[in-house]
Amino acid sequence: MNAPQRIAPGASQSLFAVEGMRCAACIARIEQGLPKVGGIESARVNLGARRVRVDHVPGLSDEAVVEAFASLGFAAHPFAGQALATPGRNAESRELMLALAVAGFAAMNIMLLSVSIWSGATGDTRQLFHWVSALIAIPAVAYSGRPFFRSALRALRNRRTNMDVPISIGVLLTVAMSLYETATGGPHAYFDGAVMLLFFLLGGRFLDSLMRARAEDSVAALLRRVPGEATVVIDGRHHRRPVEALMPGDRLFVAAGERIAADGEVALGSSEIDQSLVTGESLPIAVGPGSAVIAGTINIANPVEVTATAVGEATGIAAIARLMEAAGQSRSTMVGIADRAARLYAPAVHSLAALSFIGWWLSGAGVHQALLIAVAVLIITCPCALGLAVPIAQVVAAGSLMRGGILLRTGSALERMAGIDRALLDKTGTATLGRLEASNLPQGVGERSILAALARASRHPLARAVTSALSDVDSATLTDVAEEPGLGVRGFHKRREWRFGRPDWVGGTSLGSSTQAGFGTVGGRVRSIVFADTLRPDAAKAMAELRRESVEPLLVSGDRAEVVVAIAAAMRIPAAGEVTPDGKNALVAAEQAAGHRVLMVGDGLNDGPAMKSANVAMAPAAASDVGQMSADFIFFGDSLLAVPVALRASRRTMRVVKQNFALAIGYNALAVPLAIAGLITPLIAALAMSGSSIIVVANSLRLQWAAR
Repeated sequence: MNAPQRIAPGASQSLFAVEGMRCAACIARIEQGLPKVGGIESARVNLGARRVRVDHVPGLSDEAVVEAFASLGFAAHPFAGQALATPGRNAESRELMLALAVAGFAAMNIMLLSVSIWSGATGDTRQLFHWVSALIAIPAVAYSGRPFFRSALRALRNRRTNMDVPISIGVLLTVAMSLYETATGGPHAYFDGAVMLLFFLLGGRFLDSLMRARAEDSVAALLRRVPGEATVVIDGRHHRRPVEALMPGDRLFVAAGERIAADGEVALGSSEIDQSLVTGESLPIAVGPGSAVIAGTINIANPVEVTATAVGEATGIAAIARLMEAAGQSRSTMVGIADRAARLYAPAVHSLAALSFIGWWLSGAGVHQALLIAVAVLIITCPCALGLAVPIAQVVAAGSLMRGGILLRTGSALERMAGIDRALLDKTGTATLGRLEASNLPQGVGERSILAALARASRHPLARAVTSALSDVDSATLTDVAEEPGLGVRGFHKRREWRFGRPDWVGGTSLGSSTQAGFGTVGGRVRSIVFADTLRPDAAKAMAELRRESVEPLLVSGDRAEVVVAIAAAMRIPAAGEVTPDGKNALVAAEQAAGHRVLMVGDGLNDGPAMKSANVAMAPAAASDVGQMSADFIFFGDSLLAVPVALRASRRTMRVVKQNFALAIGYNALAVPLAIAGLITPLIAALAMSGSSIIVVANSLRLQWAAR
């Protein structure tokens, strides 16, 4: 993971959305070029989100920074937040999808015509098919090639190059040469190769756009946990205000069932707060005057008034979002290799094609023949097979995992999962099912029906657990049913008062450290109902399988230490309890600093920063929306065996990816010298390029049974 950037004392920081960043060359140009501009101290690129964080001297205007970006060849504008980023991101995906559809439709039709030509069509029939292919290909290339042409033109205007430059040159030269061959009655045209090349490249770029959209959504969904408005108490009157208008010191009224809009302290009233968002604790905590509360958590019992101490970007949940975004800047090894190859690809292809043209022209070949050889070199060096080496293996492995009940959300996660040697697992909802189960319930029909009636009158998690356990029991008829905040529920049945709630309030005592509630009549016998979170099936077996794969597991939770240790003992792994979200994130960072690669398995917002900072993350299907969006893998069903299954599938996939790289490199090592020697026409080059891609695809299909 990349080290965090330090801000110089007195420096200001601004965030910019930047267009046209594609590879490591773009990152290096920005991070090395911007600090050379007066007033800018450093720049940090988040390639996945297409954003750059700039540290600069106070007073430097956004316009000056935008001009600095423009001098490097990039269009930039101040980032105005998730809501304004979404339309632009959707527009990019929509444009790529339409371009992909047009290229795919054109490629299918041109290939149908090419089959007839390859089958032996001659004379006027061949010429007719060539002209029809041209009529289909030229508008298709003009429309679908726009993302590459714009990027290449922008780079050339600023006297630099990128991967889109040789792609654009190759496509345009291929179409021009094909049009020339068609107009002069030549035997070969290569419209199919040009359009199919665009189709494959657009497919990869469209998938990249979707992955970036998902990465941004995880942070946006976290911030949506804070309500858009809050009720402010002014001179005893309630006023609704947007959260952006809140100030520290404001008095907020929070109704029962409402999310808290700012960090603060309870000033008036008492209630219970669901803080599982931050702590992972499965039970709500009681709060009263002076108790600290956190933005985004839920007030579940009584109305309270809260004095705001931190609002907006200063809240704890905003800090978690920043940690998640910063962690998303880390780059995987395979991506780094691909980016380094991208930096070499453009100049290497330009040089080979130019040298081939010059060499053949000087040796006496005509301009037409030399151009044909140069085009053949450009086509045959197209990195389609190399580009497919990773994504096609990821697609096949993803299908195999899906059939095994595991959803792969990001293809690069397979590489990161394959390299892990540490696994951190959250407790509630991850190692356990996250569903409290009640035991020691009354057996008598009358008492069960009374307990069911009391439990159904409350929204407390313990009451919901009893309601679930007694779902087939009819409720007794009770009178004067009332819920006492922080205590429990009471009601009368045949003039006797029955209570369900805190053992000391009901009249009993709590035994041991387990979570308990009392049920009984006032002054009568009280039954202690015990609640426990059920461990996932095969949890111990799954941990043993991880150890066989040389991965050391650790249970880490914000819950009470004694509860965490008990669960860990059943799983036969070590544990750490009472760990905050920042603490989990720090634990991941410490493991990574020690040279380990970490898998984080979690289910909630409290795990978000750690899941983002970890090398790879996994979540159960029952996780919160934000927990799922922070995860690279999502597993269905109750069994934890999905974790070692995903690990084995990832390692098998990476073995196939390495084989694909070897096949693609071997193809270029054989084919490029033949093209330079003039032994391969552009048509044969296009066929060879497609053949190498087919071999890579066939090898990847062996991963259909990877998730075994």
